[in-house]
Amino acid sequence: MRLQLASPSDHPAITTLPFGLRLEAWDLPTMHGVLGLHRHVVRAVELGEATYVVKELPDDLVRREYRLLRELADDGLPTAEVVAALTGKADHTDGMLVTRHLDYSIPYRSLLSGRGLRIPYLGERVLDALVGLLVRLHLAGFYWGDCSLSNSLFRRDAGALSAYVIDVETGERHPSLTNGQRSLDLQIATENVAGGLLDLQAARRLAADIDPWEVTGQIEDRYHGLWAELTAEDEIGYDETFRIEERLDRLHDLGYDVEEMDIIRDPGRDGERLTFIPRVVEHGFHAERLKNLTGLETTENQARRLLGDIRAFGQQLAETREAEMERTGAKLRTLPENVVAVRWLDQRFEPIIARVPPALASKLEAAEVFHQLLEHRWFLSEEQGVDVSIDDAFESYVTDVLAAAPDEQLHLGEVTAEIPIVG
Repeated sequence: MRLQLASPSDHPAITTLPFGLRLEAWDLPTMHGVLGLHRHVVRAVELGEATYVVKELPDDLVRREYRLLRELADDGLPTAEVVAALTGKADHTDGMLVTRHLDYSIPYRSLLSGRGLRIPYLGERVLDALVGLLVRLHLAGFYWGDCSLSNSLFRRDAGALSAYVIDVETGERHPSLTNGQRSLDLQIATENVAGGLLDLQAARRLAADIDPWEVTGQIEDRYHGLWAELTAEDEIGYDETFRIEERLDRLHDLGYDVEEMDIIRDPGRDGERLTFIPRVVEHGFHAERLKNLTGLETTENQARRLLGDIRAFGQQLAETREAEMERTGAKLRTLPENVVAVRWLDQRFEPIIARVPPALASKLEAAEVFHQLLEHRWFLSEEQGVDVSIDDAFESYVTDVLAAAPDEQLHLGEVTAEIPIVG
C-alpha cells in the first residue's frame, strides 16, 4: 500500500485516517456524508481545524486525478487542493483520493434551491462562473470531459460567484486544445448543466425564477463571447494604437491580464495596418494587484471592490492632509499607492473585521463581509438620503444581515429528492 502526500507538513493528521478499511466501513465521530450525486463513495472528515474530502475510486483514476489536480493548482487555476493519494491496497480494493474541502464553498444544489442566499439573478451568476471556469481551463490546455454543476463548487465573490473544479476524473492535459476539443467539452457542459437543473426542478428544489432551458441555452453564446474577447485578433489602422489600450482595459475589466501580445505591422493597399493578438492571457488581474499591495488573498471581484475602497480611502486621506497643510503651511506630498493601501489595511479593513462578533466570524470570508458591509452602507445612505459612515453601518449590518446569514465555512450540501430509475 502506498500513501502519497502533497505538502505533508501542512496536513499531518492525514496519516491517522484508517486507509486500510473500505471507505464505507469508516466510523469516525467527525465524518459526514457528502450529499449529492456521486459515481463513487465520498465522505468528508474534519481533522482539527481542516475538513477533508475522501473519495474511493480505482487506483489508475486516483493517480490520474492526483496528478491533474496538482498541475491545475500549480498553474493557479481554481481547483480543490489535493492532499493525498492511496493506491496498492493489499486486498486489491479501490484506492482513495483526499482533497482539502474548499472553505466557504457552496454546492449548486444549495445555491439554486431558493434558500435565501441573497445573490440576485442566481441563474446568470452560476452560468457566468461556470463558463468563466471552462474558458480558463481551455486557455490552459485542459479538456475537462465532464464539466457539470456537480463537479464544481461555488464561492461568493462580491455579488457574483467564482467556480472551482473539484472532479477531473475524465480530464486531459494538452499543450493547447483544438476547436473540436473545446466544442465537445462545451457540448458536454451544456448537457450536464441542463441535467443538473432539471434534477433540481424534478425534486421541486429549483428556485422558481430559474428556467433550466433558458439558462442552458445561453452557455454557448457566453462561452464564445468570452473566448473571442480573450483570444481574437484585432486589426486597426496605424494611427489607431489607442484601441490596443481599449482592448487591454476591457480584459482588465473581465479580470484578465495579458502577459504576452503579438503586434504585426502589415503594409497594404489601404495604408499600413496593425494586427494585435493576445497570446498569454491570465485571470486574476485585480486579485494579484490587491495581494501585492496588502497581502490579502481574495477572489477577483472581491479584490476589485476592495481596491475601489482603497482608492476612496486614499481620497479621504488626501483631503485630510490638504486641510492640515492649509493649517500648518507644510508642503504636501502625494502618498504612494502602496502606502495608502497599508494604511487602509491598518486603519479600516482590519479594525472592521476585528469587530465582527466571534460567534459570527466563520459565516463568511473576511473580504466578503467587508464587501457586504459596503453594500449595506450604500443602501442605508440611499434610504436615509445622507452619507452613512462605515462605522454607523456596521452595527445594523451585523444585526440585520450577517446574523441571519447561513454559516458557509463548511457547507456540504443538502439532500434533494431521488429520481427513481425505471427499467
